[in-house]
Amino acid sequence: MYAQCVIVQWHQPHAMTRRYKTVLFDLDGTLLDTAPDLANALNAALQSNGRQPLPFDIIRPVVSHGGNALIELGFGLRPADPGFEPLRQELLDYYQNNIAQHTRLFPGMEEVLTYIESHDLNWGVVTNKPGWLTEPLMDALQLSGRAAGIVSGDTLNERKPHPAPLLHACRLIGTEPQQCLYVGDAERDIQAGHNAGMVTLVALFGYLMENDRPETWGATALISQPQDILAWLS
Repeated sequence: MYAQCVIVQWHQPHAMTRRYKTVLFDLDGTLLDTAPDLANALNAALQSNGRQPLPFDIIRPVVSHGGNALIELGFGLRPADPGFEPLRQELLDYYQNNIAQHTRLFPGMEEVLTYIESHDLNWGVVTNKPGWLTEPLMDALQLSGRAAGIVSGDTLNERKPHPAPLLHACRLIGTEPQQCLYVGDAERDIQAGHNAGMVTLVALFGYLMENDRPETWGATALISQPQDILAWLS
């Protein structure tokens, strides 16, 4: 819905005069289009439990919210419900074994990464995805060696929307928060980035749900495609 819109919202008129050194990305729905593989994992769990698979368009908006949200979507169960955890583990096991069958960088993202790497800048990932999924996924797409830092959902005790993972990424990379852009497709990303003192961009090409209102999240700007990041770096 939002991916077809061009919406730019400026909250800092002088932001473009800053010198940014680092772009930090959320993973699912921002850097990588992981929805096809996660949808396949959910549908595999549904079918193995005698249920009909769900259409991809129904699953896609939920992907950024993780395995719990996918099981709730597919089975109508919450984490406290009996049977929830075995289904969640089944989904994650399937996903881990098929983690990069169809996952790719979003169209235009390779251009952004190449620009960053060729202009003496760097980039990293801050995600709530656990490290045992983040690391093999980044390895499979040959991105681990290119990233200046990777912070997963279990790297620290805190996860987004807490700012600690973003601040930890700054320490790993050697960048001050005010020299960073953080790009994400969920409200918790913008909350974390804002509280860490970073400029924040909402990826409208990501996995936004129908009732999301990203214009109310307080981001510095909303971007409709990865290449819009380049305007902040040029």
